[in-house]
Amino acid sequence: MTLARFRAAAIAASAVLLAIPAIGSAKPSFDPSLEFGQDRYIDLNFGAIDLSINKAVIYLLLSTAIICVGSLVVVRRGLRPRPGKGQNIVELAYEFAEGQIGRATLPAKAFPTWFPYLATLFLFIAVNNLISFIPLPISSEKGGLSVSSLPDFGLYAATANINVTLTLAAITFLATHIVGVRAHGVPGYLKTLIPDAPGAVKPFIFVIEILSQLLRLVSLSVRLFANLLAGHLLIIMAAGFVVLVGSYVGVVAIPFALFFYVFEWVLVAGLQAFIFALLSGIYIGYAIEAPH
Repeated sequence: MTLARFRAAAIAASAVLLAIPAIGSAKPSFDPSLEFGQDRYIDLNFGAIDLSINKAVIYLLLSTAIICVGSLVVVRRGLRPRPGKGQNIVELAYEFAEGQIGRATLPAKAFPTWFPYLATLFLFIAVNNLISFIPLPISSEKGGLSVSSLPDFGLYAATANINVTLTLAAITFLATHIVGVRAHGVPGYLKTLIPDAPGAVKPFIFVIEILSQLLRLVSLSVRLFANLLAGHLLIIMAAGFVVLVGSYVGVVAIPFALFFYVFEWVLVAGLQAFIFALLSGIYIGYAIEAPH
């Protein structure tokens, strides 16, 4: 099966899985925000530390398993001169991360140290984004498949949770300033935050630069969070229109749901992972070799 046929089959299957619960359970009300609720599956509280397993954690573990197990399977089979499909995917991902992210943003001396982080960040976000468009039985609604005890198929993105994206942004933020201090020392790194300017203006520029550093946390985390949240809401609301209007009239909304689905899966999912990793590399590279 070619990649194009696989995508077409996956999209068709996803449309059916999203439509079946809606058609089977025409309810008078539908709240898309419930699909992003974090019901706890397993409570793990250790005093003030809450490590409970919820929907976001399940998706994070699933994406981690896909990356780790998939890579191990390909490597253990041995790298061949004429690669198969699995090796092709791994090699393409590596070459893209190396050429378009690592080499494009990191200075040569920092590449061996920080390229693994950027590549892992890119793959982790990309896989999280991609699997978020695969319908799984995780919906807050039940009974759409005539089995009242099982949840309906639904979509969810761990990267549509601000806690996840903010944590990823915080790791990049800390890494940026750690490498900056290591490269220049504390006084030298603080000087890189103040460009050449008249003495009276420097304090104001320094304050603005500190604010811009803090705003990187917001821009990195909110960009990824907002794009995935908005995309999933559009898809869920279009599919949920079937529930609100009725079994047959509401089916006209399915083409709109498919349009948003294809747009988000094909373009937004990978693009947002690339932008996040690229900006992380730019910030780290800039901290190591600030312009003179």
